[in-house]
Amino acid sequence: MTAGPAADAHAVVAALTAAGRTVATAESLTGGLLCATLVDVPGASAVVRGGVVAYATALKVSVLGVDAAALARTGPVDGAVAEQMARGARRVLGADVGLATTGVAGPGPADGFPAGTVFVGLAADELPGGARHVRLDVPGERPAVRRETVRAVLAELAALLAAPAEEHDDPAGS
Repeated sequence: MTAGPAADAHAVVAALTAAGRTVATAESLTGGLLCATLVDVPGASAVVRGGVVAYATALKVSVLGVDAAALARTGPVDGAVAEQMARGARRVLGADVGLATTGVAGPGPADGFPAGTVFVGLAADELPGGARHVRLDVPGERPAVRRETVRAVLAELAALLAAPAEEHDDPAGS
């Protein structure tokens, strides 16, 4: 198997299955590609609860519960928005972990950000405050930005799932 989103998805589905955990997605710029990549893996139905494609900004508020006033201030290309989207996916779809993608896929700038500006959000009980986000600056054209975003969010999820095992395996804490 080659490295990339498909290989990452296989590893993530296996890790979720082993941990007995579920995942849900809230997607804007990836338009369902993240959830589709996960469900391409045989056995994903045991761990993938579903996904919400909130491409329209208004859906981020009405479906995922993103704070409308904050969204009006910052626009959708924002780390706090990504976190709120991930929390919303967890809540709406009843999952242990929520993943979110928002940003500018291109070809040109939007909302004052250049193409390739992306925020991914993760929501899970073990995260400080229940959620976190990562900013990505992804080079390339629209399809590459979307693919790299999927790869990056799957890598973030893999790291989140591995963290407790690594801490447990290293009693010295180093």
